[in-house]
Amino acid sequence: MTEPAQQWRAGLRSRLIAARKAKDNVAVAALRSALSAIDNAETPDVPLPRAGAIADSAHGLGAAEVARRRLTEDQIRELIDTEADERRAAAGQLRSTGRDDRAAQVEAEAAVLRELLGSD
Repeated sequence: MTEPAQQWRAGLRSRLIAARKAKDNVAVAALRSALSAIDNAETPDVPLPRAGAIADSAHGLGAAEVARRRLTEDQIRELIDTEADERRAAAGQLRSTGRDDRAAQVEAEAAVLRELLGSD
C-alpha cells in the first residue's frame, strides 16, 4: 500500500511535467510549492546535533538517518489549502500596494492549488 504523500507526489509531478510542457508558469510555480510544502512537512523534529567528541559521533552508512514523518491524506490536503490561503492573502496585499499584475498571478496560483483539492 502506498502512502498518501507518495500518491500526492506522483500526481503533482505528472501535473508539473504537463505544465512545464505547456509552458504554464503559473501552474509550475503552484505545483512546485505544493511539492515543497509536502517535503517540508515531512521533515522530522529532531534535536540539532551539538559539537562533541569525535568518538561520540554517529559513524557508518546511514547511522545518522532519521525516519521522515508520515502525513495523512487530511494533513496533505490541509497543507495545500494553507498554501492557497497564503497566496490569496498575498494577492490582497499586492493589490493594496498597486501591484495588480503580480496579484493576478498569485491568485491564479491559488486557483491551481484549489483545483488540486477539487474546490474553487
